[in-house]
Amino acid sequence: MPRSRPRLIATDLDGTLLRDDKSVSSRTVAALAAAEQAGIEVFFVTGRPARWMELVSEHVHGHGLAICSNGAAVVDLHDGGRITEWRALERQTALHVVDALRNAAPGAAFAMEYTNGFHHEPDYPPLHFDPAVTIGPAEKLLEEVQGQASDGSVHLLKLLAFHGTLAPDDFLALARATAGEHAAITRSSPTALLEASGLGVSKASTLALCCAERGISADEVVAFGDMPNDIEMLAWAGTSYAMGNAHPDVVDAASGRTVGNNEDGVAAVIEAILSDY
Repeated sequence: MPRSRPRLIATDLDGTLLRDDKSVSSRTVAALAAAEQAGIEVFFVTGRPARWMELVSEHVHGHGLAICSNGAAVVDLHDGGRITEWRALERQTALHVVDALRNAAPGAAFAMEYTNGFHHEPDYPPLHFDPAVTIGPAEKLLEEVQGQASDGSVHLLKLLAFHGTLAPDDFLALARATAGEHAAITRSSPTALLEASGLGVSKASTLALCCAERGISADEVVAFGDMPNDIEMLAWAGTSYAMGNAHPDVVDAASGRTVGNNEDGVAAVIEAILSDY
């Protein structure tokens, strides 16, 4: 437990706050509301894109903000999921990552998360609930995708790479060894699906910026997560919890552990914090 009542709770969504069926339990809803009523800000910090945040938008009060795309975007959930800040991955940098992974892991397929939507190669596994804006070779998509953002341009938030036969952790280790000099590479999926952001971009670094704007120190933050893309955030926060279902590397990075996401592990800790302080 933190030594004093925290000022901010930062929680991942999938595998952490959400149950496996992607629902938010009534217990968790009540715990989030109680934290806000006690003056503790709650930030959702996720690898999800802004358009996948409708499920939890009603549970962010006060500030209305969430950190999406592994730190590449800050989103106003009170304004329809509008991206208010972005930390883009340069397209030329993404091309370096694509080239490196094509050579090191033949058979890899790529997708891009832009501020105007999702684009992927023909061999990339499609998301039927979230169809691509365009489909084509990564090199073409990185060169030609256009659209409108608030400043008149489109920003690349994240490059994704999928491999159908490599083990997830093996693919991650290979990608970091061959392309880690170009981008921050992590994963949040149980499959061999990697996510690449600009160097220095992570859940932790964007959360730190949001906290600095509020005069909140790392020691005043409690964080929750379950997958490798949460590791930096858990290590940065003054108090952090790996879920009972967490990846072993996440358990090593966190200062504590709670029960699994299907057992409302985040809610259990929030309840204990509010009862102790």
